[in-house]
Amino acid sequence: MPLKLYLDTSIYGGYYDDEFSLWTRSLINQVYAGEHIALASSVILDELQEAPDRIKEVFAEIPDDYYHQYDITTEMISLAADYIRQGVVGQTSYRDCLHIAAATIVEADYLVSWNFKHIVNVIRIRGYNDVNVNNGYRTLEIRSPREIIYHGD
Repeated sequence: MPLKLYLDTSIYGGYYDDEFSLWTRSLINQVYAGEHIALASSVILDELQEAPDRIKEVFAEIPDDYYHQYDITTEMISLAADYIRQGVVGQTSYRDCLHIAAATIVEADYLVSWNFKHIVNVIRIRGYNDVNVNNGYRTLEIRSPREIIYHGD
């Protein structure tokens, strides 16, 4: 059964990044092949508007059958604000919090990111999940593509 992966915007940018392209391309190719379902919020669509065309194309090439889009809801906004109120991250990380909240509420199997400062960070993950549990949500698995891709070994 395919995993439901909330791929934040850093994943699409990582496709052409020297440091991250090997793992990113493997993960994106698995999505293209239907091995995973890519989840995206309207925050990702907004962030991609500012991206170079080649990065937008990586996103646009995801087949409709393997892609689900979600609008940001008031529930997601409230949860994102709670991450900040609880001191998990500062106000400047609000968009990152919206990604976490969206992935939590749509029940992604994993949120996948290359943002090690504000998202894929063990201290931050613990904080996000403490807030999630305190608000009645399940914990969210947050990983880098390197931790997700499956090579069939």
